[in-house]
Amino acid sequence: MSERDTPEGPRFGGKPLPPDDGGYVHAEVHDAAGVDVAPSDVAMAGSHGGLAEGGAADGVAAEAKIAVAGQWQLMWWKFRKHKLAMIGGIVTLMLYLVAAFAEVIAPFPADQYAARYTYAPPQPIGFVVETEAGRRFQPHVVGLTSQLDARTLRRTFVADPDEIVPIAFFVRGVPYKLWGLIPMERRLIGPVEGGQAMYLLGADRLGRDVLSRIVHGTRISMSIGLVGVALSLLLGIVLGGISGYYGGWLDNLIQRTIEFIRSIPAIPLWMGLAAAIPLTWPPLRVYFMITVILSLIGWTGLARVVRGRFLSLKTEDFVTAARLDGASEMRIIGRHMVPSFMSHIIATVTLAIPTMILSETALSFLGIGLRPPVVSWGVLLQEAQNIRALATAPWLLWPGMAVVIAVLSLNFLGDGLRDAADPYHT
Repeated sequence: MSERDTPEGPRFGGKPLPPDDGGYVHAEVHDAAGVDVAPSDVAMAGSHGGLAEGGAADGVAAEAKIAVAGQWQLMWWKFRKHKLAMIGGIVTLMLYLVAAFAEVIAPFPADQYAARYTYAPPQPIGFVVETEAGRRFQPHVVGLTSQLDARTLRRTFVADPDEIVPIAFFVRGVPYKLWGLIPMERRLIGPVEGGQAMYLLGADRLGRDVLSRIVHGTRISMSIGLVGVALSLLLGIVLGGISGYYGGWLDNLIQRTIEFIRSIPAIPLWMGLAAAIPLTWPPLRVYFMITVILSLIGWTGLARVVRGRFLSLKTEDFVTAARLDGASEMRIIGRHMVPSFMSHIIATVTLAIPTMILSETALSFLGIGLRPPVVSWGVLLQEAQNIRALATAPWLLWPGMAVVIAVLSLNFLGDGLRDAADPYHT
């Protein structure tokens, strides 16, 4: 087609063009298939180039933002895309908050017992009560009445609908000291009137509230993982760093020691070391020794990770530059090499905490770890060793559910941190 001038005006493809409107010539264009394209579509099509240019500009800006972002910023951007890791991090944070404020959250003290409520079943929470004036909202649990089974001579509990136990938030309870320092008597949830029974997760063989004991056990079980991993971290970084940085006979000695420790089965080694703890030791000293025992075995994996990173980093340009600049070896290690893979250490440590928790639970369950009156999840699971008691009170397995939740959340968190530790990997 060609454009030519005629007396009627300019023509395009044999058709007259519309007159000029403010300097913009409107055109009616035919595509190859002969379908008319409206002028608005032409204008929109013309704008696609601007959108593409805007998208390209946004992409360039995003790449520039990534190029100048620090390592921790890149880790956070990648970590928050890992949904399970985010959920695991939230659950882990909640568990440590429960551990920190166990006295406030637990309805009763861990050692408070009531012999008349031995193996009392869980009491579900109700929200509406019937009164003479009609229904009204009132959180409560239904009281329990014990009966003696004439055939089995066992005590059984039945709900007593005539006994309503009102419950509320931030009620007054047995006085306590938060963290051993702050005198308090308010508890997050509990019966409005003191002395009334409330067993949301049931009671054990002495009539102690299982929920309160699980909450108090969270402090021991979650903290022993942190303390044990902290000691393992110290041993792993020091020994692994010496092995990888200096090499030679020190490397051979440390690696052969690691291989010897890892060749011994973990459970028998724990049992042998834990059995050597005197029964007359106080609970705090036993707790410390169990932590040390777990740490002496758990540092080997981290030491190998650190050694491998040191072997790969000690020939890097920034290490050579620091050495030529006159920096001491300790400064090179502490200020240049360790911070460069701190993200990997954090991920490895996070994945090591569940192992510590499971180890303490296993030792305490076998009776060679922590012992009463210390309250931990492993100590609570000792109640579930008796099949007869477990058949009577299956709610004694609730501490095992707490272990599962803690281990899964920490594993998800560790997986997310491990992936985020290498933010450039796709």
